[in-house]
Amino acid sequence: MEGSHAIDAATVALEPWPLPEEAIVAGRPEVRGRVLRESADGRVEHGVWEHTPGTSTDTEADEVFVVLSGRATVEVEGGPTLELAPGTVGFLRAGDRTTWTVHETLRKVYHLTR
Repeated sequence: MEGSHAIDAATVALEPWPLPEEAIVAGRPEVRGRVLRESADGRVEHGVWEHTPGTSTDTEADEVFVVLSGRATVEVEGGPTLELAPGTVGFLRAGDRTTWTVHETLRKVYHLTR
């Protein structure tokens, strides 16, 4: 999407973003997302991301996000445990190793820098 515009992030259609088998810790979580805008060099990305109930691991990029719906607990290896709920603004650092335990399907809007 180019230029000035607005979307309803709560209802925008998302595409499957399959998790690698080795990232799934518990349950059968599914991830969906949609990139809304990406810089020409691919270093900056804005989008919507959703994770169904279950537990998975990830290695993060620099990211700020706002939770739109759902609930989750994110354990940052060697760092804090984040409790996420609607309205939460979260910050992740590049290289953070995280474990996401999603209790209710979580949808967030994100801005990340690679």
